[in-house]
Amino acid sequence: MLLAGVVHAEVVPLDSVVAIVDNDVVMKSQLDQRVHEVQSTISKRGGALPPTSVLEPQVLERLIVENLQLQIGDRSGIRITDEELNQAIGTIAQRNNMNVDQFKAALAHDGLSYNDARDQVRREMIISRVRQRRVAERIQVSEQEVKNFLASDMGKAQLSEEVHLANILIPTPQSANAEAIQTAAAQAKAVYDQLKAGADFGQMAVAKSSSDNALEGGDMGFRKAAQLPPPFDSMLSSMSVGDITPPTRTPGGFIILKVLEKRGGGTQTRDEVHVRHILVKPSEIRTEAQTKALAEALYNRIQSGEDFGTLAKQYSEDPGSALNGGDLNWIDPNSLVPEFRDVMANTEVGKLSKPFKTQYGWHVLEVLGRRATDATEQAREQQAMTVLRNRKYDEELQNWLRQIRDEAYVEIKLPGVDQAAQ
Repeated sequence: MLLAGVVHAEVVPLDSVVAIVDNDVVMKSQLDQRVHEVQSTISKRGGALPPTSVLEPQVLERLIVENLQLQIGDRSGIRITDEELNQAIGTIAQRNNMNVDQFKAALAHDGLSYNDARDQVRREMIISRVRQRRVAERIQVSEQEVKNFLASDMGKAQLSEEVHLANILIPTPQSANAEAIQTAAAQAKAVYDQLKAGADFGQMAVAKSSSDNALEGGDMGFRKAAQLPPPFDSMLSSMSVGDITPPTRTPGGFIILKVLEKRGGGTQTRDEVHVRHILVKPSEIRTEAQTKALAEALYNRIQSGEDFGTLAKQYSEDPGSALNGGDLNWIDPNSLVPEFRDVMANTEVGKLSKPFKTQYGWHVLEVLGRRATDATEQAREQQAMTVLRNRKYDEELQNWLRQIRDEAYVEIKLPGVDQAAQ
């Protein structure tokens, strides 16, 4: 009878490796899950689903590049605590007008696991910090660059309308010869001809683009023309919603842009918040738990009536604000790390936040005021700095992603994928 049970037992297929990536692997279950998520996203947008044979190689390439960044994060000691993750999940739920329980129910309704969603958020947070260290910190913008930008025609148009863009990238290798460039140019022209004939841009991006946002239909979000490298900055001024640029050669390959929508223009204001905070950091003589306990003790002392400024001067470890009683003055929320910005946004004027953690340590903050300001000269300079950094960041990010991919050992084991493309 035991033998019979074995003979008639159902055969359950085991998970398998679809790619070896340096010192790690990508599993078939990971690929299947991500393909399902992408298909669900495309369906919600109302688009036609590309064949699985088209989606799988694109999704696998995304997973390979993510895996490389996660390995860099692991080697760099980047860790996301459960508390940070819970805070991020709460923020995501809040942005979707839900509490955490409603968020879990929405995921279940879409056939997605809450634990899988938490793991994906953790991965994205690690990748974001890796990019911040490896890409953003290498970007330098000089005062002269800012002055030159503000004096240029493009700088003067900084307060102009914003354009919602999507892109398709047909890449060229870093050391491409004439034949490789001609091949990429021909591929880009073929894509452009299909788009002009009525092909859906988002579907073509999923199927053909090698850009980091390909699986989102190439969506780049809203950009000002000044944030784009030449010649796209000048092209956009004469383009209408729905227009598509011809394939244009860039250092990374041939790019096609589509204008999805436009907004803004005219005088703009900037929201600012007057805030002060106390920052305490873990150290060799103070553990994470002790640091959290100190932040909670300071919070309770302020709640009991002790002066915020006095305690900030005594305890805060932010050298830029401690001597001013923790006062950060009027500040643009976009210049702050997301955790600080989100807590500040949800704290009423005159109220104290509960202790919270960022990459810098544990904070307690108090919002003293909110205002909308005109674009003063100082704000214009900051805007110019942000635009120039964003322009350099986009280019540097793509170069860095291509570099780590080119330098990695990758062996693709997914059936049907051209091994020569590795």
